[in-house]
Amino acid sequence: MKYIFITGGVVSGLGKGITAASLGRLLKNRGYKVTIQKFDPYLNVDPGTMNPYEHGEVFVTKDGAETDLDLGHYERFIDENLSKNSSISMGQIYSSVIEKERKGNYLGKTIQVIPHITNEIKEKIYSFEDTDIDIVITELGGTVGDMEGLALIEAIRQVGLEKDIDDVCYIHVTLLPYISGSKEIKSKPTQHSVKELQSFGIKPDILVARADDHIPEEMKKKIALFCNVRPENVIENLTAETLYEVPLLLEKNGLAKAVCKKLKLEKQEENNGEWIKLTKKIKNCKEEVKIAIVGKYVRLEDSYLSVAESLRHGGFANSVKVKIGYVDSEKITEKNVKEILGEYQGILVPGGFGNRGIDGKIIAIKYARENKIPFLGICLGMQMAVVEFARNVLGIKDAHSAELEKSTKNPVIHIMEEQKSVTKKGGTMRLGEYPCVLKKGTLAHKLYNKDEISERHRHRFEYNNSYKKQLEEKGLICSGTSPDGNLVEIVEYKDHPFFIAGQFHPEFQSRPDRPAPLFVGLIKAAKQIK
Repeated sequence: MKYIFITGGVVSGLGKGITAASLGRLLKNRGYKVTIQKFDPYLNVDPGTMNPYEHGEVFVTKDGAETDLDLGHYERFIDENLSKNSSISMGQIYSSVIEKERKGNYLGKTIQVIPHITNEIKEKIYSFEDTDIDIVITELGGTVGDMEGLALIEAIRQVGLEKDIDDVCYIHVTLLPYISGSKEIKSKPTQHSVKELQSFGIKPDILVARADDHIPEEMKKKIALFCNVRPENVIENLTAETLYEVPLLLEKNGLAKAVCKKLKLEKQEENNGEWIKLTKKIKNCKEEVKIAIVGKYVRLEDSYLSVAESLRHGGFANSVKVKIGYVDSEKITEKNVKEILGEYQGILVPGGFGNRGIDGKIIAIKYARENKIPFLGICLGMQMAVVEFARNVLGIKDAHSAELEKSTKNPVIHIMEEQKSVTKKGGTMRLGEYPCVLKKGTLAHKLYNKDEISERHRHRFEYNNSYKKQLEEKGLICSGTSPDGNLVEIVEYKDHPFFIAGQFHPEFQSRPDRPAPLFVGLIKAAKQIK
């Protein structure tokens, strides 16, 4: 097995995740079985309870792990389902070591960062051994020198000693800032970052340098000399026109070739034909549609990263560019809803937790339903679609979700009876992939063109079947349920060009070349709105 470690320096947010995902795609295109994992230095056990403003969206894997958003990039680029072994925080590492100590696993030894914490980290890195994986790409969150991440750096240094020299490759992603006053690209921050990495015992094999302009050959030679790498291993990484063009730019600049050479990989010939076709298709999208994401975390677009990417995927399938508007649901009222949403050809209400901004979401859903605007609801968006319909069509004015209004006498969204005994918040959440049976003749069945699907969930409260008959009689039909029929997974309004909502998160399985059907349908319907 080959190991690739990707670290970052100078500043955060340089695109280590995109670099890891792009490299994974390039190596997969060469015929290798690739997986990617992310170590985050923070001490939270996982991002599941973190505010999206802290760390962006929570991505959910097939096996139900709540993970860092970079895993979404990994899955979208390499088109492989990742697992809980692909997302590890230092909180998990410390928690696991302390639990083992409490159980007596260490036989009374003094617990230390070295070897106990570093061994726990290496155990996660080596977890893919004895599988069919050829290459493990491991991204380390944060930047070199961060106090929380020092044990991670030490652990990957040890891997370099424990494995054959030809089986380990270190890649350092860094920044070459442009100083407008002197009109120069500066290499000093990169030199300092590499020097710090070397001080921890790691010599990077490859540097991926983010820059706003092309890096002159003389600058590459200077960086190579001062950072102790070969000039051909200083890889330029400019901002791409489209996100999915990054692998091809890195291919052009020699990243995959350098990795193959370092790891002595036999399959070195590139095979990016299908990816090239995809990027050409993306660039040929000329027509534009405007879609509103109505949520409460809109100040940080990463809060809805997978949703936004899935909308773009739906655009690729319909040969249109999707222009996304992030609309703060707290600012929507009955009086201004048309003014705020009138310019959009489609409306999407995503998942979320808590009361803040709920009224605005309900008003936005009502606006979409009454004005025949294509609408897609996701998780909480589906639940609020049920609440809106119960209030404004059935006339149940106090209809609500018991999660948001415990005292409501009409909980059209409630917690299942068998879940009530569990007091720990989140203890009964449905996380990960669950099957759903689609009703023939419905919009859902038409979009998926299947009788049964599987989608990923992240929620606790469910559709209340006590109101099912009333809702369906007025037109809000249940078009997808769990195989036993007890859990409603999809609702749709039949007297509407496109009004559908799912209890699950279809964005987690969408790929640029294999978009999620609900997003394809939304964009197709929006495209027809003049």
